[in-house]
Amino acid sequence: MKKILILLTIGLLLLPSITPGAQTAKARFVCLSLRLLPGTAVDMSGFEWTMNMTTLDFSLNGELAPGFWGPGYTNGAYVELYEELGGETFSGGIALDTPDFVDANGNGFADFFEVSEAVPSLQVQAVYNLPDFGTGWRPFTATWYRETNSAIGACMYTIPSPFGGNLSFHHLFELIEFNGELAYTPGSNTVPASLSLTNTNSMNSLEGPIEFVRSSTNQFNQLTLRSAFLTNASQQVLDLYENKTFLRRTGHLTNYYGDVEFNDGDPNTVDPDYYLWMLSIDDLNDTDHDGIPDFSDDPQSATPPRRPQLSLARGPANLLLSISGDVGRLHHVLETTDLATGNWLTNFSLTLTNDPQVLTLPLPPGGAKFWRALAQ
Repeated sequence: MKKILILLTIGLLLLPSITPGAQTAKARFVCLSLRLLPGTAVDMSGFEWTMNMTTLDFSLNGELAPGFWGPGYTNGAYVELYEELGGETFSGGIALDTPDFVDANGNGFADFFEVSEAVPSLQVQAVYNLPDFGTGWRPFTATWYRETNSAIGACMYTIPSPFGGNLSFHHLFELIEFNGELAYTPGSNTVPASLSLTNTNSMNSLEGPIEFVRSSTNQFNQLTLRSAFLTNASQQVLDLYENKTFLRRTGHLTNYYGDVEFNDGDPNTVDPDYYLWMLSIDDLNDTDHDGIPDFSDDPQSATPPRRPQLSLARGPANLLLSISGDVGRLHHVLETTDLATGNWLTNFSLTLTNDPQVLTLPLPPGGAKFWRALAQ
């Protein structure tokens, strides 16, 4: 019977390991204030009325801000109502809700504050107070509407005219949303990061450094935003007013979210405004595969893979190749018939589930054969 020469070379080569460092996550940044353009209505005599909204004392900024008139309604503003016939301006206030929570895409956020999601015609409750129209706050119904993938929508409502009939107003509004990336470096305590964002509607930009601190008691699920300095396309800086808590979302374990409050969210206006924003971070990085994104996980050391060890035994009709190495790590088994040429070919690759792990190989037809392993 012809003897078969079987030779084994133990693969002492290691593929370069990935060293944890800067990571990149998706980021979405949306202002909780809405920007409303002036709304117009025509009275029963054919004269035009113009409604402006603002949160400033002496100028108009179009802001409908969250919690402006306190609890009861989500958003509010001062109003200035100008009538064309007599040239008179009426001043007062408005408070109204954004639509009830709807989450068609199941990501945990209200569709009303996502440009990618549509807002069908949804009615909300509201009140207005115009002293020249009567005493106290008076109720009315408003309707919000916005199409899919549009930052621009409409707000419509009808209130009585002090001169008889009704005034039906139509405002265009802008949802101020930025999308982009958060680059960060995992840390045992602080997590330094940088945002690079682009406005969905105007292509304006926001970018700059921010820093988070992990909670000492809930370090995998809670962080504090400690600083932020974001520069817009006009080189104006938005800086943080106070620290804010960020939480890892229970139903979406790769997502972190929290409020961001600036000293001034729109430096283009004469006074500080558009303060309150919401930042969502989606991090799919999980270097150690423990289910905790690297954004809030303990930094992983750059430990190289263990050097694989091979042993070979002959069975009655096959070969038994034993590989010792790190369980859970990818290993490549290469073979050649000529050590002089160095022409190694990958026979197969596998992730070890045991240490050692025994593989069955067919008997070579004749001559010498060599094997080695590489750990990645």
